[in-house]
Amino acid sequence: MHQIAIEEFCRRLGTSADSGLDPAEAARRLLKEGPNALVQHKRENEIIKFLRQMFNLFALLLWVGAGLSFVAEWLTPGEGNIFIAIALVGVVLMNGGFSYLQQHKAEQIMASFREMLPHMAKVIRGGELKQVPAAELVRGDLIMVEEGDQVPADARLVEVSGLKVNNASLTGESEPQLRTTYPTDKHLLDSRNAVFSGTMVQAGQGRALVFATGMKTQIGRAADLTQAVSVREIPIRREIHHFTRLISTIAVIMGVGVFLVSLFFLQNPMLSKLIFAIGIIVANVPEGLLPTVTLSLSIAARRMAENKALVKNLESVETLGCTTVICTDKTGTLTCNRMEVKRLFLNECIHTEVDTNLEKEELERFLLVASLCNNAHLQQDDRNRYLGDPTEGALLVFCSRFQDVAAVQAASPRLYEEPFTAATKLMITINNVEGKQIACLKGAPDVAITMCDSILINGMAQPLTDNHKRAYLAAYEEFAGKGERVLLLAYREVAPRETWENRDLPSGGFIFVGLVGMFDPPRAGVAEAVKAIRSAGVRVVMVTGDYQTTAIAIGRMIGIITTQTPRLILGKELRDMSDAMLDWELEEKEVLFARLSPEQKLRIVQALQRHGHVVAVTGDGVNDAPALKQADIGVAMGLSGTDVAREAADMVLLDDNFATLLPAIKEGRTIFDNLKKSIAYTVTHAVPEVVPYLAFLLLGIPLPLTVMLILAIDLGTDMLPAIALASERSERDIMQLPPRSRSERLVNGRLIFVAYGFKGVIEAAAAFYAYFSVLHAGGWQFGMPLAAGSGLYPKAVSAFFAAIVLCQVANVLASKVQRQSLLQQGIFSNFRLWLGIGVELVLALSIIEWSPLHLLFGNASLSAGELVLAWPFALAILLLDELRRWLIRRNVRWVVRLTAG
Repeated sequence: MHQIAIEEFCRRLGTSADSGLDPAEAARRLLKEGPNALVQHKRENEIIKFLRQMFNLFALLLWVGAGLSFVAEWLTPGEGNIFIAIALVGVVLMNGGFSYLQQHKAEQIMASFREMLPHMAKVIRGGELKQVPAAELVRGDLIMVEEGDQVPADARLVEVSGLKVNNASLTGESEPQLRTTYPTDKHLLDSRNAVFSGTMVQAGQGRALVFATGMKTQIGRAADLTQAVSVREIPIRREIHHFTRLISTIAVIMGVGVFLVSLFFLQNPMLSKLIFAIGIIVANVPEGLLPTVTLSLSIAARRMAENKALVKNLESVETLGCTTVICTDKTGTLTCNRMEVKRLFLNECIHTEVDTNLEKEELERFLLVASLCNNAHLQQDDRNRYLGDPTEGALLVFCSRFQDVAAVQAASPRLYEEPFTAATKLMITINNVEGKQIACLKGAPDVAITMCDSILINGMAQPLTDNHKRAYLAAYEEFAGKGERVLLLAYREVAPRETWENRDLPSGGFIFVGLVGMFDPPRAGVAEAVKAIRSAGVRVVMVTGDYQTTAIAIGRMIGIITTQTPRLILGKELRDMSDAMLDWELEEKEVLFARLSPEQKLRIVQALQRHGHVVAVTGDGVNDAPALKQADIGVAMGLSGTDVAREAADMVLLDDNFATLLPAIKEGRTIFDNLKKSIAYTVTHAVPEVVPYLAFLLLGIPLPLTVMLILAIDLGTDMLPAIALASERSERDIMQLPPRSRSERLVNGRLIFVAYGFKGVIEAAAAFYAYFSVLHAGGWQFGMPLAAGSGLYPKAVSAFFAAIVLCQVANVLASKVQRQSLLQQGIFSNFRLWLGIGVELVLALSIIEWSPLHLLFGNASLSAGELVLAWPFALAILLLDELRRWLIRRNVRWVVRLTAG
């Protein structure tokens, strides 16, 4: 296939190497052959995934509880233990099923996220260049690839210009290989006249005819042999697993301990001992925690997508929440990446782009070089729109005002191109212009000027004198000082050659034509975002390949630079700088890096990480990819970013706007805070659930709470409020606080103290108060046995349950905030929370007042006064927690040390 003549190759594919396929034929082939997409890798069996949720650590404890309940029912039938067993099995099935569904839903969300990533291909159909979804490519399509692109299909090259492709994804060879239009090996993968789907274009450009798509490509065949990549555990998951192990250990130790004590030291029936063990285990296990966390993470992922930030994995959100330094590229990130020609320096004069006094001889050579030394393409239907690099596109848009660019390019065919690279910072083309071969030069002024020895004055070439250079430098500084990107254009006639190679290109003798200043304005909202991010304790450092004066100008516009004399480090200075010196320079309050190579950007990120910083890097180009990969979190641009950059990044900004980082950082911090709030609320009820069993065992009082009511709290009344806390809006000061330490635990000693030692104790006191109040009101005295069949005991159990629910309502309201006043946050600010509270109260009232449920839960109806016996304790939770937060805001040390979770 790759060795036959190109004419025969086209004949077999029924296509043209010049104009590609007819659009109608392409549509027919797409319908017949199917989309150019890889079949999804085989996933883990859904049944196995479901069963895994049935046998996690929490589930195993509940299975044990269910088993003990079945045993108790077998020993003494008719005592209601069968209901407990069935309930526990139901809890495991519901919990596991919920977690499975949420995990499946999260996978679907992430799959839809991947589809949101722009993945287009440039294709020539019917002689017209257009962009189409890569999935719509078919065999015979004529595609165009250039630096930064991911090759969309297997194709044979018909035209190349300095094209280099990295085939590492297929061959493991990381060194980019130069491509040709002729076969170099009998083996397809080793021949350099073909490009393959999934590989990256590192330099140059080319045109190629597609001969394989989808699963018929080389990477498609490899995909059949590749197992699905395992999902990496994210930090939040690790924290949850740590907490799960901790709580489970406590539950098992307490359950087994109580059972052994009762077995050897108490005369209770074996049934009572089993019930104690079941109750202790069930009370300690927060059955609703896992589905709550799973749903919380799903909510977070959706919110990030709504904020135009696509997170490849949730770990990135967490990392962004503790980021201390953002290294940002300038072009396309801080600015619009929409270049416009603003001013020209021609004939030793500065002209604005709207200047109507430009003479023909001043523009003639400028327009020729700008049109020919250019790889962008104007849209046929709109000359103000283009495909390609924004700088080159802006040049073509400007040229189109004075001439037919397509006609000029057609009349002066390109013979060779040396593409622009980060290392050379210039581009040279050889074109046949009116029978002469002309070298056209476009590049960074400080590099390209060294290749010029003449200047075009009034249409005539004159020696480039010191006076000319001073005028050039003055114009250069003026352009760059206003934040404009500056390019130098030059040309020279060269000796004709049949074929050209890099070594044949002239290294000097060019005629300086002029400078062009193009402006890429800052994006809307970037200045405000920079200010807010800096106030959040996050440092913003500009790391750009642009000219230093341009970088400083933009930096001042958006607020990255606020001092009169920021520390400016150029690439040439950084090359000679030791690591120790670089570390020293990074201690400066404001430091800016300009004229950098990709390797130097990478080195800066590594230096910041040596300082202990959590580094985020933003970028959109191939030259940003190494730094994006090295960063703790790489952030690529979704619209203008190259495939290489997006591939290397952990997060993609779908609107290409640096300002999107602000809500993303805020979201990262909010997720961590809200999960802590939800967990603190969830575990608090463990205290009033465990203490009744200990009191019954040690004090001999009637058991105040049944296992079924514990489950009703954990999986009924408390579930929706806990989930609703995950959608709580961030506290007012969250972006005024410094980034949290990466070592900070999701569940720490202070959180446990507040939940167990403060709120949990109040709730337990409230529940016992309500319990004993009902008993004493019915004539019971401590030590008295309750008459068999008495309705007083079930009423007291209901009062105990009602007190926990009432206190948990106060607890969830207090849990809305960790530092701020509840009044500042807004008591009614979270509609979902109040909906959850409403459902909680309806469930509790149904359990208490609906008599058909009394047999199942072992309780009885209450009067209105008995329902709210615990209101002073609930009010105490709200007021004391408000006082605690007030003392934290006043920085009272012992309160901060004990309770600032």
